[in-house]
Parts: sequence; structure tokens; C-alpha cells
Amino acid sequence: MKDVNKLKGGIYGLLVGDALGVPYEFHSAEDIPPATKIDMQPPAGFARAHIGVEPATWSDDGAQALCLLDSIVEVGHFDLKNFSDKVLAWYDEGLWAVDGNVFDVGVQTSMALDAYRNGLSPEKCGLIRPDGKGNGALMRVLPLALWHEGTDEQLVKDAHIQCLITHGNITNLVCCGLYVLIARFLLDGHGFDDALSYAVAELRRIYSSMPEYLEEFEFRLCPDEPDIWHGNGGGYVVDSLRSAVMIMKRASSYEDAVKQAVALGDDTDTTACITGGLAGIVFGYNGIPIKWRDELSGREQVDELLSKWLK
Repeated sequence: MKDVNKLKGGIYGLLVGDALGVPYEFHSAEDIPPATKIDMQPPAGFARAHIGVEPATWSDDGAQALCLLDSIVEVGHFDLKNFSDKVLAWYDEGLWAVDGNVFDVGVQTSMALDAYRNGLSPEKCGLIRPDGKGNGALMRVLPLALWHEGTDEQLVKDAHIQCLITHGNITNLVCCGLYVLIARFLLDGHGFDDALSYAVAELRRIYSSMPEYLEEFEFRLCPDEPDIWHGNGGGYVVDSLRSAVMIMKRASSYEDAVKQAVALGDDTDTTACITGGLAGIVFGYNGIPIKWRDELSGREQVDELLSKWLK
């Protein structure tokens, strides 16, 4: 039986991390306040990104992750069409956005969802920009790992498919495949280094019958290279994944993990979301600072969704 503290920790971990990072987005690492000053409300004088957005508000990252969880809970399994409809409802109507306010939508996502609205199949929308390798699918995929009770192969397959509506390049699929396996092994109680090692080995096993994916995995992620798990907090999906792994290998607490993610600068909300989801599993819901949990806007709706899932 899965640990509810870890499951709730994963969802709230990504949402709190996302919200924490929103005000600091687009700033270089040199401009980010020291860790003691990183909070939902930045220190006085800091040039906050998204000035019209209230502190403690998650962005597109959290909204799309909730669309995914909502879809799974509603249908009982992963369904690309249902999920794509919910993501489009987020984009057009503010589904799962705090107060219905949609902000900071990536170019790739906008183009893909415009195409979906105009009738293109969801399997093709994410290839509107064939070389698009942003982190927009990685940031939202965690609910699959938290919910999934199928085999590792089935989990990885669904992680691949959820990418297609917005980010269909194979690099995105491979990164999501590794991420969900890391999360699955963390849910099983393994320490982070072991979870990473097991996930790499298991993904290689799964990809042994998928040579194109195995080649992409080895070439793009280079998991055996010394010191490869180093990231700069950028929007490139491989850098985002490496940033999260780098932080999780050394994080001492949930708070430490997401503050390290924000401290990298650049794509702070998404790096803290991707990292925060894993940290939420490792340190649990109870390990997320109560102050941040209480401040988070829209948490009542999240709790309602979680009650349907975890009943």
C-alpha cells in the first residue's frame, strides 16, 4: 500500500515549489536573494516577475499537473484525449489555474494547443515544432507516477504519451520516462541515489526493445558520465532534469531542495516544481513547511481532488 504522506507530498511538493519559484523567474542566479530570504513573498526591492500575480500562486506547471491528476481520477486510467481536453480547458478557460488566471504560457505549448483547438490530433500537436525540447511535459508528469499501478513499461509508455499534446520530441519522452521511474522507486522507499540508479537500469531494460529510445537516452542524458548530473536551471528539458537530480542528490530537506532550485535562477518556477515533486515524495507532505502549505492559493480545490483520489 502506498504511503499517503508521500503521495500528498508529491502533489503539494510540485505545487509549492512552482508557487515559490514564480516571483523569481527570468532572474539570473546572481540576482536571486540568499536562501534565508527566498520566500513566497520576495524581499522588499526585489523586481518580482509576474507582478500582477499574487504570491503563493502556482503557474502553468502546477495547473497542467492538476489537469493530469484530474483526468486520471475522472477516467480511471490515462487517456490522452481526455487529458488533452483538460489542458485545452486550462489554456482557454483557466481550468486548475488559481482564480482562472492563465499566465506565462510557453510558445511551444501555445502553438500546440492552438493546433489542437483547430482539429489536429493530440498525437501530432506536440510536433508542431519538431525540435521543441522545453520542459513543459516534464513539469506536469509526476501525477502519473504517483497514481500508476501498472508495470514499469506501462508507466513509461503513459509518461511518453502524455508528452504528445504539447512536447512530442523524443528527448522530452525519454526525460519523462526516467523521471517517473525515479519517482516510483522513491515511493517504494529507496534513497535518492539508489532510486536514480535503479531507474537508469530499468529504463535501459525497457528501451532494450526500443532502439531509437535507447540511443536517445544514452546520447542525450549520458547517465554514466562522471558529474553529468549538473544543471543550470534552464528551460531545456535535459537541463531541467539534471538540475533536479543534482539538487536531490544533496538536499537535506524539502525547503532546502526548492530553495536550491530557485537559487539557480532562470526558469525558477519549473525547476522548483520538478525538484519539489521529488522532494515532496522523499520528505513527505509533513516535511513541507506548514507556512508554505497554508499560504498556497487554491489548496481547497486541490484537497477536494486528492480526497477523490485517495478515498
